[in-house]
Amino acid sequence: MAIRKILEIGHPVLAARASEVDPDAIGTAEVQGWIDDMIDTMRDANGAGIAANQIGLPHRLFTIEVGDNPRYPYKPRVPLTVVINPVVRFLSDETFTSNEGCLSVPNIRGNVTRRTEIEVTYVDRNGHTQSDTIRGYSACTWQHEYDHLDGLLFPHRVTDPSSFCSWDVFQTFFQDDYASEVEDLVAKWGS
Repeated sequence: MAIRKILEIGHPVLAARASEVDPDAIGTAEVQGWIDDMIDTMRDANGAGIAANQIGLPHRLFTIEVGDNPRYPYKPRVPLTVVINPVVRFLSDETFTSNEGCLSVPNIRGNVTRRTEIEVTYVDRNGHTQSDTIRGYSACTWQHEYDHLDGLLFPHRVTDPSSFCSWDVFQTFFQDDYASEVEDLVAKWGS
């Protein structure tokens, strides 16, 4: 287990589509080590998730975990989840505006349109196929990490360039109102 360097926007590994993880390799020490490094790196950076290519591993793998995260005090809790070779399906056309940041885009935030209902089919770290339906605000975290696997970072999806701001500006001027919007989403969808 190790904390790895997080690659930043513009790095070629982040800009490319990640390759599938060989299902027969999931139980190997190498892939399990990648997963442990991702978890350590995500937690060290106070991330809500991290994709393998963010730490230089060009594979379709990400982790998500939201607890008492000082970067995202308004996010609903999500238990540690390891997601390998995911497929995302949108369950409705309903969307919401998500104000997002990213460990690979330091100190910048912006508004992205996300779907409110998704289904994700994936393999967990034990090699078992899972299918989860995610609704409400938590769906943005899954979509954000999934985008990484296709070489997309949140600035590529920003709907209004005037929404770009620094973390300090967001926290000072926008976070309270945004947290109220998130609270409304969570009340409607339960997550």
